[in-house]
Amino acid sequence: MTGTADPPSRSQSRVAATLARREPQRRLRRIEIPALQGVLVREVINFSSYWRSTTFSSTVAGLPYVEFVATGTVATAVLFSSVFPAMFGTFVKYQFQRTYDAILAAPVDTEELVTAEALWIATRAGTFGCTPLLVAMVFGLDPAWTMLLVPFIGFITGFGWACFGVLIAAVLKSIDNFNYVTSTVITPLFLTAGTFFPISNLPQWAQVLAQFNPLHHCVVLVRHACFGLDPGTDLLRVGALLAFGLVMWRLAIWRMTIKLID
Repeated sequence: MTGTADPPSRSQSRVAATLARREPQRRLRRIEIPALQGVLVREVINFSSYWRSTTFSSTVAGLPYVEFVATGTVATAVLFSSVFPAMFGTFVKYQFQRTYDAILAAPVDTEELVTAEALWIATRAGTFGCTPLLVAMVFGLDPAWTMLLVPFIGFITGFGWACFGVLIAAVLKSIDNFNYVTSTVITPLFLTAGTFFPISNLPQWAQVLAQFNPLHHCVVLVRHACFGLDPGTDLLRVGALLAFGLVMWRLAIWRMTIKLID
């Protein structure tokens, strides 16, 4: 006797039809916005549970990394807001705009001209250097009264680098040659200043050279102003910055006098 399948009942047919209607329709686009949003929302919710530990937990030299970098970046802000405006600004003023020729026509000599330019650039650099600290306070850096020394540290450092920029502008004959100074002098000093990592991670010879890096002294002074002063070594570092500024100031005046008058 041959068996035959029973025909589906009326209720089974209705169930099959309902399931067919519930089957997802074929996707027509490569990326569906609701699906994309769902994945992104999931990632945001997941990240919100551990973002603090991944962002602020790492420490360098006993400091939270965000505070270590923020205080070091003060010196970077001072450097970039002093040496580059001095180099490019000075070159443009005497080579293209002839601004210095007009100033020297008045009862002003080269020494006064260079000194005034350096003082103005240093004042701006000391002010701009405070910005990283204000940002760091938003991320948890505790304010301290000794932080009021930071603008003065930035001013002293900025004066030396401003005079260095004026000196370079007076020595080089083309603005394109500034790239060589940036690559061979400014960038190495910037990378070995202790801004992003302690100089103790460098080879011994590099640690010795860092002691002759004015930017490194600025970094250390700013960190001490934020986390605790060390009067003995801090005074020596201030002296080093003053010596750097004095030497660069006299050299800048000498070269600009040759460029503009002799």
